Amino acid sequence: MAMPLAAQSAAQPGLPPGPKWPMLIQAGLWEARFPEFNGWLNRRYGNLFTVKLPFSGSVVSVVEPDIIRTLFADRGERTHAGEANRILEPIMGRNSVLLLDGPEHTRQRKLVHPPFHGERMAAYGQVIAELTAQEVERWPNGEAFSLHQRMQSLTLEIILRVVFGLDDGERLEHIKTLIHRAVSIGNNPLALLPAARRDFGPFKAWTDFVRRRTELDEALFAEMRERRDAGNLEDREDILSMLMLARDEDGEAMTEVELRDELMTLLLAGHETTASSLSWFFDLALHNPAEMASLKQDLATGSREYLDAAITETMRIRPVVPVVARRLQQPMEIGGYQIPAGMTVAPNIFLTHRRADIYPEPERFRPERFVGTKPDTFSWLPFGGGIRRCVGAAFAWFEMETVIPEVLSRVNLEPVSTRPESIKRRAVTLIPAGGAAMRVASRN
Repeated sequence: MAMPLAAQSAAQPGLPPGPKWPMLIQAGLWEARFPEFNGWLNRRYGNLFTVKLPFSGSVVSVVEPDIIRTLFADRGERTHAGEANRILEPIMGRNSVLLLDGPEHTRQRKLVHPPFHGERMAAYGQVIAELTAQEVERWPNGEAFSLHQRMQSLTLEIILRVVFGLDDGERLEHIKTLIHRAVSIGNNPLALLPAARRDFGPFKAWTDFVRRRTELDEALFAEMRERRDAGNLEDREDILSMLMLARDEDGEAMTEVELRDELMTLLLAGHETTASSLSWFFDLALHNPAEMASLKQDLATGSREYLDAAITETMRIRPVVPVVARRLQQPMEIGGYQIPAGMTVAPNIFLTHRRADIYPEPERFRPERFVGTKPDTFSWLPFGGGIRRCVGAAFAWFEMETVIPEVLSRVNLEPVSTRPESIKRRAVTLIPAGGAAMRVASRN
């Protein structure tokens, strides 16, 4: 049984064990060999270990559901997630719900959450299905293509239609182009470090990024003003319009800058992550024919039970966000160690999902483990947890539930590789190393 956090204890001073190597070596392994390095750390040091990383410094990694439960139960008085996520500020903005703490986070979350309520999801189902059908029509017959790239294109289109409320036409294509140019920095973890937020000699990467970000901001602000001037916000069903109408307890609306920051958060957190989860789903299911056959058979009866189980299992074995972080605001006892204030404590989603005592044969894709049962809140963590649980989790789930059957009803895919894709870390996410290469074997 893991020891709980406590305000007072006889815990030993110092941090949990970890490698003594220089920070640059540990950071290189963390980025380039994330699954292997984390597996080795877990075997070598157990379910509580310390790793040294740039920006965060010494990070205490937690693989104990009981400790994770206590961390997630905190309402923000003892731990700050926004402070730990500050590395994302250049692209998401300082008003992002991911970067705020305390009352500011509570206010922003209350404003952002209602449009993602389950009852509203049904209104988006037809749009998502139609966009999926159009995307599948563009896939080549019999030729290898990157499913990950195609899913990124699809989920971006869904975000632009459902969240941004843009229709087909020049404006949609213009903003899409600006988004591609502005978010490219998010794929480079080094570019997010504070030390890299400047130009180096003749290389003007930072100036170029700021210019691209400004161009996108101006386009989004223009869209908001035009929409507000039209006076028809109440008649629109897109999420941006709902956010523009939202009011806090004092009757105050979000500013344009706050709206921009939440749009970028929804874009990055909802577009890239869902595209990767969809790619992982097809990669795993198609490399396990028996499970794919069970899925198709269950869908043919009109049931979604096996589909939900397969999505749950995909997000267990291939969590797109492998770690979440909390910055301690006061000393805490964690697993028998007295961790000082200012330290970063990180529930390790990737390793927690691979605990054999919780998930027998953890490396196997076994959707049946979730048929007829729901996963435990503190050992299945793809959306984080507590007051910081992903605000768009319901939308992401609904999107996957809609896209997967639509794809399966239209094409029979086959993977190019004989084995499931290996895992590659890109910035803060885990993606298919080879892009989840697929072929369209036949069309239905």
